[in-house]
Amino acid sequence: MKRILFLCVANSARSQMAEGLARRIFGNDVEALSAGSEPSTVSPYAIEVMAELGIDISSHRSKSVGELDAAGIDLVITLCAEEICPVFPGRIRRLHWPIPDPASKDGSIAPEEMRQRFRTARDQIKARLEILKGMIDLPDGPPSEEFHASIRVHDLARSARFYAWLLGSWPKEWTHRYATFICPDLSLNFVLLVSDGKELHHDTLYHLGIGVTDRTAVIDAYTRAAAFGAHVEKPPRTTWKGTPLHELWLKDPDGNLIEIYARLTDAELAAKPADETPAYLVPGTAPQS
Repeated sequence: MKRILFLCVANSARSQMAEGLARRIFGNDVEALSAGSEPSTVSPYAIEVMAELGIDISSHRSKSVGELDAAGIDLVITLCAEEICPVFPGRIRRLHWPIPDPASKDGSIAPEEMRQRFRTARDQIKARLEILKGMIDLPDGPPSEEFHASIRVHDLARSARFYAWLLGSWPKEWTHRYATFICPDLSLNFVLLVSDGKELHHDTLYHLGIGVTDRTAVIDAYTRAAAFGAHVEKPPRTTWKGTPLHELWLKDPDGNLIEIYARLTDAELAAKPADETPAYLVPGTAPQS
């Protein structure tokens, strides 16, 4: 079980809400703790807005950083924005989430406005924790050698000039429809494509991509994607039309297409069939006719 410690100064609001939210979001996968450098008491507003989500932190108490054993903590998350965050010693992984303190000594702030300040802090912490949940125990992805991105532009000449300036390099090649930048120092293959209003799909240039070493690496990426639960848009295949590649197409949660590809060797290019029919690399993955 991983142990996560949330820190702020008073351990009265942000870190207390983070502790309660983490217990709800991570369940038994994580032990959540909180502390402060100047502990006080848990804010009634924090208790109230957490109860709105069905989370009871009324039994929590503010604790000092000095009460905790650094040896048992896997991750420290500091939540201070304007204040000086507590220091927690040790060689521990750390994240800093600067969330403005919702508490205030200004007596002119109406109770409902205070509640809204606490809701805002609560919701910002919750959103960050939901991202963190997906990062814990993340399996290894495919080892990549190059990142590819293709975007549509309205004025190819102006965009080519802009990206040549930004990337410090002329495009390697260009036509009236696209310009391709190859930047070895950035491991980047970047394509500008004329925006012509045509429908975008997996056979267009508009996508993101990751270059890997060879055919075996593409198949390995497929295995990793399947184990991870990624959506496979098109299983690994060798294709000779357009740019000859071994390729695998994935789709991200928002529907964006990702190509994992490897360029063919000279020997593989020489084996191109006359009809250029794609060859599927994993048995049983070819589409049924």
